[in-house]
Amino acid sequence: MYQFCFLLLLLTYINSFPKFLDKDSIFKKSNNTKDNNNISKNKDSSDIYLTLINKKHKLPDDWLERVELVPAKNSQGKEFLVEKQALEHFNSLRSKLLEQGIDIELDSTYRSVERQKELWKEFEEIYGRDYCEKYAAVPGYSEHHTGLAIDVCLIKDGRVIDDNDDMIAEVEIFSKIHAILSDYGFILRYMKGKEHITEYSYEPWHFRYVGIKAAKKIYQKGITLEEYLGAV
Repeated sequence: MYQFCFLLLLLTYINSFPKFLDKDSIFKKSNNTKDNNNISKNKDSSDIYLTLINKKHKLPDDWLERVELVPAKNSQGKEFLVEKQALEHFNSLRSKLLEQGIDIELDSTYRSVERQKELWKEFEEIYGRDYCEKYAAVPGYSEHHTGLAIDVCLIKDGRVIDDNDDMIAEVEIFSKIHAILSDYGFILRYMKGKEHITEYSYEPWHFRYVGIKAAKKIYQKGITLEEYLGAV
C-alpha cells in the first residue's frame, strides 16, 4: 500500500515536471531579453542628435515629425526656431559665457528646405553656380534644416559682429567659446584643418548640438562629426 502511494506521488511529480521546465517559456524569456537589447541599440543608433547632414547625407523626409522646434528671440528682437533641447543648452552656454564677459547671440538657426531653395537661387543669380556649390548647401543637405545647428554673432562693446571675416578675426574670443562648447552638448561643426572631410571652410560661429556625451568625445579627440560616426 505504501509502495503504491509512493509510486503514485512519483508519477504525479514527473507529470508536473515539464511545467517547471517549459522549453517554450525559457526561449520566450531569452527572446524577450534579446529584443530588449535590440531596442536599446536601436535607441542609441537612432539618436536624432547624431543625425549626419552634409553634402552627401540628405535630411530624412520625416525629420520634422521627429523633432520639436520651439521659438526663440535674440536681444535684437530677431525671431528663430530651434530644437527644444538644443535651445535649452544654448541658453545655458550663453549664460556661462556672459560670466566671462563674452556675449553671443543667435544669428541663424532652423531654415526650411523651401527657404534654402530661395537662398540658393538668390546666391546663384548674384555669385554664380560655382560659388553656390563651393560655399552653400544644396536644399535638403543643410544642417540648418535640422534645428540643431546654430550660427552665432558676437556682441562686443555694444556692437554686433556678424560679418564672417570680422568673426574669424576674433580668435581669442572664439577660442574661449570653443573650449566650453562640449560642456553644453555642442561641437564646432566646421573645424580648421578638416575642410577635406566636412567640405566646408572653417566657420568659428557654426555650432551643432549632438548631446553632451558625444560632444565631449568629439572635442577630446579633435575630430569631426563625420569621423565620430565613421562616415569618412
